[in-house]
Amino acid sequence: MAKGIEIRDAHFPGRAPIDAYGNGGFRFADMSHRGSLLCLPSGIYGWEMQEGDPLTVDAFARVIAEAKDIEVLLVGTGQNLRPIPADLKAALKARGISSDPMGTGAAVRTFNIMLAESRAVAVALIAV
Repeated sequence: MAKGIEIRDAHFPGRAPIDAYGNGGFRFADMSHRGSLLCLPSGIYGWEMQEGDPLTVDAFARVIAEAKDIEVLLVGTGQNLRPIPADLKAALKARGISSDPMGTGAAVRTFNIMLAESRAVAVALIAV
């Protein structure tokens, strides 16, 4: 049976460093994206999160689905550091993911370093 064209909802089907952030979006792989991002082993995805939105287990469902390929999740919480709620931290830990909240700028810089080191890292970035 022949396969048709597979349509994926990934903005970028692979891993790439974040080249720039600010003005409500990000630049990576010679592309730009307005809004928040999830950078996972399977690709870079638009993420329906804004600064101040609650950090819920549901909001991180895609991250949890890829848990086998992620050891560290950096969470860029926007301009200011916000703690990861206990239920979300527990859901991630139960799947072997260590989570670390930080401002979005620090999360971008840390992600780029860990990516260059070929670490099993993912990042959830709330646009600033």
